[in-house]
Parts: sequence; C-alpha cells; structure tokens
Amino acid sequence: MLYWLHEIFNINILGYISIRAGISFFLALLFTLILLPIFIRWAQRTSRVQPINEWAPERHQEKASTPTMGGIVFITSTIVASLLSIKFSNLYALGGILTLVLFSLIGFQDDYAKIKKSTNLAGLKARTKLALQIISALLICSYLCFIAEFNTDFYIPFLKNPLVDMGAFSLIFWVFIIVATSNAVNLTDGLDGLATVPSILALTSFSIIIYAIGHIKISAYLLLPHFNIGEVIIIASALSGSLFAFLWHNCHPAEVFMGDSGSLAIGAFLGYLAIISKSEVLLVLIGSIFVIETLSVILQVGSFKLRKKRIFLMAPIHHHFEMKKWAENKIIVRFWIIAILSNLLALITLKIR
Repeated sequence: MLYWLHEIFNINILGYISIRAGISFFLALLFTLILLPIFIRWAQRTSRVQPINEWAPERHQEKASTPTMGGIVFITSTIVASLLSIKFSNLYALGGILTLVLFSLIGFQDDYAKIKKSTNLAGLKARTKLALQIISALLICSYLCFIAEFNTDFYIPFLKNPLVDMGAFSLIFWVFIIVATSNAVNLTDGLDGLATVPSILALTSFSIIIYAIGHIKISAYLLLPHFNIGEVIIIASALSGSLFAFLWHNCHPAEVFMGDSGSLAIGAFLGYLAIISKSEVLLVLIGSIFVIETLSVILQVGSFKLRKKRIFLMAPIHHHFEMKKWAENKIIVRFWIIAILSNLLALITLKIR
C-alpha cells in the first residue's frame, strides 16, 4: 500500500526501502504490542498452555501454565505490516512472505496437536513434521529457481567471485538450508527469550548484507554480487519489530512462549535470507547460537548411540548449563553475548575480499 501511495500520489519518501522498512518495523511492533496481551488472556482462559516434557529440568515444571503459540501473533503482525509496506512486483519479497506463511502453518499444526494432547509433548509425528517442512521448502526453492529465476552461484566469504555454479543442485542445497535453520531455531527456543534476541541480531545482520547487495553502488564498492532483493529488508524489519514486542512479554519470567508456530517460521525465514543474500556460509556465524544448539543435540545423540555415553548432562546445550545449576538469566544473557560477537564478526567479513 505504501509503495502504491508513492506511485499514485508521487510521495517520493515512500519510494525508499529504508523508509518503508522503518514504517513496517513500527507497524509490526504496534500490532504485536496490542494483540499479544489479548492473546495471552485468551490463551490463559482457554488453557492454551505449554506442555512440559517430563525429561526437562525440574524447574521447567513451573512454566506449565504459560501460554504458547505466541508466534501466531507476531508472525501475523509481521505479514500484515509487510503487505502494507512492500512493493508487490518484487518476487523476492513475495517469496519471503510465502516462507513465513508456510512454516508458521506447520508450526501451528504442531502446537495445536500438543495442546490437544496436553499430557505430553507429542505434537505432529516427527516424520510428518519433517515431510511438511521439506515439501514447503521445496515449494519456496522451486519458486526461487523457476519463477524468480534466482542466481545459482555459490559464494564463500573473502572471495569476490563465486566458487561454483551449483545449477540444479542448488534446489537440494537450498531446501537443506531452510529446513535445517528452521529446526535449529526450534531447538534453541527452550528458555525465556533465548531464541528471540539471536533471531533479531540475525535479521539485522542479513538486512545489512541484503541492503548492500541490493544497492548497485554499495555492492560494487564491497565487491559483492548485485541482485534486486532490497525489498526483503522490509519483511525482515517487520519481523524484528514484532520480535521486540514479543520479547517484552517473553523475557524471563516469560508470560508467553512463541511455540513452533513462531520458531519454525523464524528459522525458515533466516534460511531464506541466507540463500538470497548468498550468505549460506556466513549463516554459521550469523546464527551461531542456533548452530551450537543443534550440534550439541547431534553430538549427544551420536555419542549415546555409538558409545552409550553422553557428552552433556542434557541436550540441547542450554539444558546442560541448567543441570549445572546456572541461573536461567545467566545462560540467556551469555548466549546473547555470543550471538552479538559472532554477528559482528560476520559483518566484518563483508569488507574483506
């Protein structure tokens, strides 16, 4: 709508991506701040609360009455704010919206299944959930390949030229990136606010990279590839705004959890941003906390199957520190610090070519 106002009434300021990104940020922030308290009251009244795994650390049982599915609110706010602000002719922006919608729906199905059963964490069957993620990611990546006709070159940090053209293999690789990142954020969402701040930091880093790639002069100066992907910043900005509002209620002690409807969508969108910004390798730094959490689970499961021994007291790794009697706030803030430093390192690589 904002870009339409720019074209019809010649309001030049609304033609700038940075202005519309700022507007979308505050629109999403406002929508979430208004809607989330209403949702929390409704969820408490109707017992839409988070089931707690019996194997989780004992102090997690105190959170059994906390509402879940808050992701529905902030993802909806993000989508509405984005639709009011983006240029609809930009195929990459539409791809970002599609990613949020598809993965939020998968998360909602999983959350709703858990709430219905209520006695345990058995939501969708693992195979069903993974299959839905793969199908959704395949739709998104096919859209990028065949409709948006996106470049299939593979870039790595420090090199100004692509390493290789992945060709048809790009479809498989991109599906893996989206599904893996979606599940990584989902694994991280285990403590109050733990996944929220690293997600905001990752969205900010990707927005900076995408702005540089989408700007013909900046991309040339930094020796980065140039693609017309700048409009996607508006969606990333809206999601950041809604996450700030969500954090107001999600910081320790949390009044609401995002649930899979939020974490799966955030992770998939971060994977999408990594793909269109040619930052799949940098995703390891930008999403360092998500990578660490996922690796801890892989190592724990692998070690137990091969050696019948555990590496950590409990996985994902944030539970390990809980079992060591670290205060929840200490774990959260220290993980946030790691996320800040790793994102700064990722941004530094942009100048080194």
